[in-house]
Amino acid sequence: MRLHNISLGNIRRRKAKMIFLALGLIIGISTIVTLLAITETMTQEIEERLNKFGANIVMVPKTENLSLNYGGIDVGGVNYEVKEFEQKNLGLIRTIQNAKNIGVVAPKVLGAAKIKGKKVLVMGVFFEEELALKTWWQKKGKFPDNSGQLLLGSAVAQVLGAGPGDTLSVDGRAFEVSGQLLPTGGAEDNAVICELESAQAILGKPGKISMVEIAAFCRGCPITELTLQIAEKFPNARVTAMKQAVMSKMQSIEMFKSFSLGVSILVIGIGALLVMVTMMGSVNERTREIGIFRAIGFRQTHVMQIILLEALVLGLFGGIAGFVLGNGAAWAIIPLVIEKGVFTGINYQLGGMSLLMSAALSLAASFYPALKAGRMDPSDALRAL
Repeated sequence: MRLHNISLGNIRRRKAKMIFLALGLIIGISTIVTLLAITETMTQEIEERLNKFGANIVMVPKTENLSLNYGGIDVGGVNYEVKEFEQKNLGLIRTIQNAKNIGVVAPKVLGAAKIKGKKVLVMGVFFEEELALKTWWQKKGKFPDNSGQLLLGSAVAQVLGAGPGDTLSVDGRAFEVSGQLLPTGGAEDNAVICELESAQAILGKPGKISMVEIAAFCRGCPITELTLQIAEKFPNARVTAMKQAVMSKMQSIEMFKSFSLGVSILVIGIGALLVMVTMMGSVNERTREIGIFRAIGFRQTHVMQIILLEALVLGLFGGIAGFVLGNGAAWAIIPLVIEKGVFTGINYQLGGMSLLMSAALSLAASFYPALKAGRMDPSDALRAL
């Protein structure tokens, strides 16, 4: 009789006890899979929410002059000619190695224009990207939805005495004021904002970009690596990372990962203890059977192989069942604990890891009981007959 036949036969004969042993593995693996699935969904949810807080990478043309501005006070300085970006090259940002970490890319063109005899800052943007980046903007009226409309910053609206519904002439071009921003405390308070193409025409900068704001979530790579990759594509640009914003994002995600890891280790420890105790009880109950095996010539290694083969089969079964149960639990729980949360789908790589983890856990926990069974003295065992 082959050893694996003995192991499988013992599993069939002791169904209740083996199911109880497998149940410990199933609960342990399913708990880990459920936690990891929920953590993955929460991580994506946090990424989306944090990325709404604005840009964390800014790309501007290189210049030789230093900023002489502090706390909103400009003390002047020497102006140098700044070479602006070509709009057609912006697609290169999406070709970097870590392009999957890039969220919103919001280009801008900046310049001065005259409105009602006053020189004001004109900012051209793609409103779809800009509004995705500046989710805190609040307005009177509505945001522009065509190239013939303007959005006024709060300070500019006050100086010009204009508001939603008015018509303004910007360097001879008529625009409708569709909305007015409420005070934000940012540079947009002092700007007249319009569609990028319209601003380029007003400023005489067709196809030009003054700066680019980028919202990137650095998951799996350092923020400095992202800035270096972008800088390689734009050698004439100065790419700056707002590290404080990125660090805040990463710390929030790491908290969830640490919590999941801690609970997983606890569950694995409990599962291993349960397997070891159950296998020890099984060995003690099978003293007579093991004694007979040893008396008819089975070696110590043969007895250990029988016990470990049983543990391996139960470990594989527990891993598969735990993975299926864990995904089912995650699918049911995620909508309850995360508002508008959606199950991210079955992770087959996690399934393979669950199978290996369950098998390794079962074998490791069964090694000492198997060693004890293999070292059992046949004469001592036969006295139990």
